[in-house]
Amino acid sequence: MNLNLTNKNALVCGSTAGIGRATAFALASEGVNVTLVARNREKLKQVLAELPNSENHNYIVADFANPRELQEQVIKYIDKTTGFHILVNNTGGPRSGDILNASLDEFDNAFTLHVKCNHVLAQTVIPFMKEIGYGRIINIISTSVKEPIPGLGVSNTIRGAVGNWSKTLSIELAPFGITVNNVLPGFTETERLNEIIKIKANNEGTSIEEMTEIMKNYTPAKRFAKPEETAHAVTFLASEAAGYINGINIPVDGGRTKSL
Repeated sequence: MNLNLTNKNALVCGSTAGIGRATAFALASEGVNVTLVARNREKLKQVLAELPNSENHNYIVADFANPRELQEQVIKYIDKTTGFHILVNNTGGPRSGDILNASLDEFDNAFTLHVKCNHVLAQTVIPFMKEIGYGRIINIISTSVKEPIPGLGVSNTIRGAVGNWSKTLSIELAPFGITVNNVLPGFTETERLNEIIKIKANNEGTSIEEMTEIMKNYTPAKRFAKPEETAHAVTFLASEAAGYINGINIPVDGGRTKSL
């Protein structure tokens, strides 16, 4: 299948590790000009140097804790270059914990990182997408959009907000050739999953190795996903081939989500 992604421009958030990094590589392998976004300049430089055809890519240093600064940096970048055909919203998840014990600051911080940043980035890239009649906004969220995950109270809440924001936006943008979709990773081999495993093991008084096996057995596939497997789903949704797929949630979870 020809995805027709050569020379399209993508803004990939949280792209120095995990699923974001894998997505940058997957898109670059299809001929996309990738702009990485994260707060650590040295890590950005390292990923940039490793991307296929590294001379075609670039990066933006920005802190997602400050949406206005993030938006300003992206606007400056666009003014110097051109707009983006593809936006991949991806940010590390909120701290684990029961919802009853969550502080207001935790909710505020998570809302800023996931809803406000997604929103200002969308507002920034959509004018160009409307002008050319093509756009792909892909939000990497969580299967908690469909089924809340125990012990991730703030995350469950905020991920649901992102899902509804995305669905609303997909309806508004469909007439302009712009799609908005969500990819919902299941248990994926990332630093985030390692953190969750450690917390669960500690809470339940078991070893990390035992908890790892328990969590693998939650999934019909009996294994964790590779970040690249989620990245492939993102890449397809970014392509011309996915032009009539809009406003949906796609779990990449080995069949773990029980709901339809």
